Amino acid sequence: MTDSPADLVITACTVLVHDELERPGFEEDAAVVVRDGLVDSVTTAAAVRHLAAAERIDAHGQVAMPGLVNCHTHAPMVALRGVAEDLPTEEWFNDVVWPIESNLTEQDVELGARLACAEMIRGGVTCFADHYFAMDAVAAVVEECGMRAHLGQAYFSSQGPQGREESLEFALRHRGGAGGRITTALAPHAPYTVDDTDLAATAALAREHGLPVHLHAAENRDQTEASLDRHGATPIEVLERTGILDTDVLIAHGTGILERDLPVLAGAGGRVAVASAPRGYLKFAWPTTTPVRALRDIGIPVGLATDGAASNNSLDVWESMALTALLQKSTTGDPRWLTARQALHHATLQSARAVGLGDTLGTLAAGRRADIVLVDLTGPHTQPVHDLAATLVHSARASDVTTTIVDGRVLMRDRELLTLDVPSVVRELEQRLPALVDRGHGRRIQDYRT
Repeated sequence: MTDSPADLVITACTVLVHDELERPGFEEDAAVVVRDGLVDSVTTAAAVRHLAAAERIDAHGQVAMPGLVNCHTHAPMVALRGVAEDLPTEEWFNDVVWPIESNLTEQDVELGARLACAEMIRGGVTCFADHYFAMDAVAAVVEECGMRAHLGQAYFSSQGPQGREESLEFALRHRGGAGGRITTALAPHAPYTVDDTDLAATAALAREHGLPVHLHAAENRDQTEASLDRHGATPIEVLERTGILDTDVLIAHGTGILERDLPVLAGAGGRVAVASAPRGYLKFAWPTTTPVRALRDIGIPVGLATDGAASNNSLDVWESMALTALLQKSTTGDPRWLTARQALHHATLQSARAVGLGDTLGTLAAGRRADIVLVDLTGPHTQPVHDLAATLVHSARASDVTTTIVDGRVLMRDRELLTLDVPSVVRELEQRLPALVDRGHGRRIQDYRT
């Protein structure tokens, strides 16, 4: 740490840090110094008492931790929150969601993205991996509101070559956008909606242009069984034979991953990661969840996610963290797995790795991007604190986040959003809803037939 003026000093807080083995720990009565969008140092509060800074935050009673990453979502789908409730997956897609999505305009996507970004900033999410349509609108919202995002323009084979071409053009056009806060990916929807020819072409484009791939695969056990019946291969094996696993690939959900898939994933030529969004699995009554323990045993990062709010009803990554820990205990029959500290590892470093940003995000250490959230633990539901990791995972809530910072820029301070106007977004969205939710036309953007 130098004595030159800092851009931002956060002081008098407890800081979540990682040791040389990446184990989460805590430094009390600490401070974080930020310069040029980076963490300059994590030090003691006493060391910065007289350090000049353009901005200071007294974070007494709060924990400073890396901003959360929502590793798989469809941000604009907040406009469909609650529109398709208590339905099996096939009816949810075919009868409600895909008919409604055929109505989408770029304005709908923009308004949904604004509302979603506001929700995520308020909940301590500093980066999200989005997989949707009309993504130029989402990129514009990200640039304006100050968040970090990993964006991909989704496509189906039913669109013909145009869908794949537009996904590539989007990825190349926006890679490195918003001052480096935007990274991009190719975004085929899934092996059941994108054929082998398109998947192989996508893999070739990914290698040619140095782009990662973000897609749904083995979302649930039914999809895996259908793939075996039709193709004699699991969805993961389809990704292997089409070359997708030779790229850097983020697989959404994976609750249908089988034991036979594990050596395939372990031997993949690229960097494979999985995003888990457990609330939706419970809501759809899927019989399995993401096999976090098995994936971790073979070195596959598992990041936390929410999926879209049409299925999950919220973009609350805190809830995903708690549910991941609880579901792993239940499905493995072992109360010692997942521990609170392991859950924090998934929420921080593993989530950063899942979106390809493991070298720049995920821990508060010198040289990392200054994506920081402050969590107030003075409320009655977080007191007393006997085990700080357990308090953060099992007691704290998204509403306990007071301050959200990306690249050293404060996007929310003392629970006040500084870069988005929620009431105006809600007013505009309400005007669009009648046209958006109309299903009288009988169209669908796609069919759900796995």
